[in-house]
Amino acid sequence: MDKILFPYRSASHLPMLHVIAEAGMWEKYGLDVDYDRKISSGDAHAAVARGDIEFVGGNHVSTYGRRARGDDWLYLGQTMNQVPGWQLVVRAGSGIDSVAGLRKKVVGSMGEHPGLNDWLFLKQHGLDVDRDEVVTVKVEGEPWEHVRDGKVDAAFIWPPATVYAKRAGLKLIDIDAMPMIFFTTVSTSLKFADHHAELVERFLKAMMEGIHIYKTQPAKAIDVIRRRYTAEGVLDEEAATALYRAIADALDPTLYPSPEAIANVYQEGIRQDKDATKIHPMDLWDLHFVRRIHDTGFLKQL
Repeated sequence: MDKILFPYRSASHLPMLHVIAEAGMWEKYGLDVDYDRKISSGDAHAAVARGDIEFVGGNHVSTYGRRARGDDWLYLGQTMNQVPGWQLVVRAGSGIDSVAGLRKKVVGSMGEHPGLNDWLFLKQHGLDVDRDEVVTVKVEGEPWEHVRDGKVDAAFIWPPATVYAKRAGLKLIDIDAMPMIFFTTVSTSLKFADHHAELVERFLKAMMEGIHIYKTQPAKAIDVIRRRYTAEGVLDEEAATALYRAIADALDPTLYPSPEAIANVYQEGIRQDKDATKIHPMDLWDLHFVRRIHDTGFLKQL
């Protein structure tokens, strides 16, 4: 067994990773994967560069500017090309019925990448934060709770938060799906990929087959999520099922990123770090491993 360190950037990745682990996918491909640990963005960049960890499940935005300054971060595959199960939450009786109704309102955001998603989605729907057409504020804890308590007018949320918001009497509004490099991205360094091609291929196969199992065995996956995913509290059947479905609908076992998702995350990279304009959006992506696996008919055999 090859020992692999694969920390995540967000605990929201764990529902899928727990299912892959319990399905025995790591062992099937000769891997002993330590995935249940969180790492910060800065620590991930440093650890990958030093070779202290083999793969990271994230760092979607900071990498573009760093690549322009010589970093050799590499994306090998993408599990999800949109924000899963996204909805807009507002108070009942607020008079807000669509994204357009957020003009001059306050939107609560959570975290660095989710906050950038809010900025870009609003801009693409005619509301520019930089022109004071709408206000976004970073909140601590669950954004829907800030909506409930009247601290903000609205927030963009996904399961299981959507379940809890609905139970609290808040109004959920369906919105357009947002193409985005999100959730678990298989990341490493150029040096590691060059020197461990066979291991990279086994790891990607384990991910592909694990995602296939996640999508095709819902009862087992929901059971794993209920038992093991506690980052957002103990989930009941409704919350676990909503979370499962949102992730299952968005997961792509091919591990190919979509052009629209890359284009959107690249815009966020530029907003965060202007050096990102010095590189091409595809400079960080090396998809030849995924392509080689597809050429063998691996996914069709599943």
